[in-house]
Amino acid sequence: MTWPLRFGWFVIWYVGQVFVSAGQVLRDIATPGRQATPRVVRMPCQSQTDFQVAAIGALITLTPGTLTIGVVEREGGRDLLVHSMYDADNPTAVENLRDMEARMLRALTWHGEVPA
Repeated sequence: MTWPLRFGWFVIWYVGQVFVSAGQVLRDIATPGRQATPRVVRMPCQSQTDFQVAAIGALITLTPGTLTIGVVEREGGRDLLVHSMYDADNPTAVENLRDMEARMLRALTWHGEVPA
């Protein structure tokens, strides 16, 4: 019953994140010096289906300043390799990516459950 609302709020949140990220990229381009702190991180996925993994990979890539490089199989799940431009350190980058994934999973799953 709450699925349409959860999905709608996720879309609104995600569009906001795209604008915030685009602002960071524009500010970095338009101002002297470099504000970017590029890094590649390995994010353990909570997503369980191929669709969910593909969806979070696409959402990450569509967000300015981030790019999904690939998916790595591991025992018990999968990890995404992500290039991030504007996070202060690796734990912050992974935390931000996992937050996006958790929001996506709440929006896409029928009952809004996020796997542990």
